[in-house]
Amino acid sequence: MTDQPRVVLVSLDVGTPDHEESLAELGLLAQSAGLMVAQVVTGRRGRPDAATFAGSGKVEEIARAVRESGASQVIFDHDLSPIQERNLERALQCRVLDRTALILEIFAQRAQSGAGKLQVELAQLRHYATRLVRGWTHLERQRGGIGVRGGPGETQLEIDRRLIAGKIKTIEGRLAKLEKSRAIQRRARHRGGVLSVSLVGYTNAGKSTLFNRLTHAGVYAADQLFATLDTTSRKLWLPGAGQVVLSDTVGFITRLPHSLVAAFHATLEETVHADLLLHVVDSANPNRQQQIEAVNGVLAEIGAEPVPQILVMNKIDLSGAAPHVARDECGNIHAVYLSARTGEGIDLLKQALIEVAQARRPYPVEQATAAEITADGME
Repeated sequence: MTDQPRVVLVSLDVGTPDHEESLAELGLLAQSAGLMVAQVVTGRRGRPDAATFAGSGKVEEIARAVRESGASQVIFDHDLSPIQERNLERALQCRVLDRTALILEIFAQRAQSGAGKLQVELAQLRHYATRLVRGWTHLERQRGGIGVRGGPGETQLEIDRRLIAGKIKTIEGRLAKLEKSRAIQRRARHRGGVLSVSLVGYTNAGKSTLFNRLTHAGVYAADQLFATLDTTSRKLWLPGAGQVVLSDTVGFITRLPHSLVAAFHATLEETVHADLLLHVVDSANPNRQQQIEAVNGVLAEIGAEPVPQILVMNKIDLSGAAPHVARDECGNIHAVYLSARTGEGIDLLKQALIEVAQARRPYPVEQATAAEITADGME
């Protein structure tokens, strides 16, 4: 027997592309959140129902699945409006989450650093600020009196919205200070001629495994979605290139919630201001092209699209490809095929980083002073 909460997944084909792949990914997200998928309810609709998204007949089917499986939660592979979420919870008599809320739950579980926890809290506040109506049965009641907790005639909903808005402003202020500190570090690295490289990619593509292989950092890596949330940076010395600062970042995903992209702006700034992006791809995944496009979409959203990137086609031990370097028609490195798990092709990636560093450095690395090399603001 397992003590994992049991959930029912719901995915309706409303004409969205990659419907089946998205459902499979929802199952992985649920597992990453520590949930056990008891049943899956699927179907097809011409368009979402305004009241419940699924429609009355499908809601009855979901309710039967909840009763039969003993599930305590229902998770929709769609974005639900506050009214749809509230109506579904009333009809199903259990907690209902949409895809965005599930991802927020995972992020809340995984955040370790102070900055990561602040960013998750900010995303949660922004998401649930639109859903305050769910928690109150007394919204029509108005409060009198004078004071910070409510002025004359101010409803409880208005009070809660004001308090949440104040908390959001406070967190944004604290994150702005963190961004300023990181900006100072980036300027120091730039003055020292240090190459700044960020690992980006679809979640579970193997970024943290590659990061550990290159830097021996011991960063947590697991075969699950969003194993890494907090950005970690380490120095890497490469002969002929000098000091390189490598940063491991949060993984991206199809339909990554905009609230998360906005909240993690402080973390993603490292990607925007990097000299080079190593776009790590699970080369053994049949949906790798869609994943590449999803990552590039997020990069464009955060303003990192102009940053040069090299595709790191990871997991060749599973795909059967040989380690090699692919170049474009101009002779520039386009992709490196390797396995972060076995180490095959890692030397090819290091040589690619050396090539990039030498191309951007105005003088040989031997001429760089010790002060320049270490002036990256890192411990």
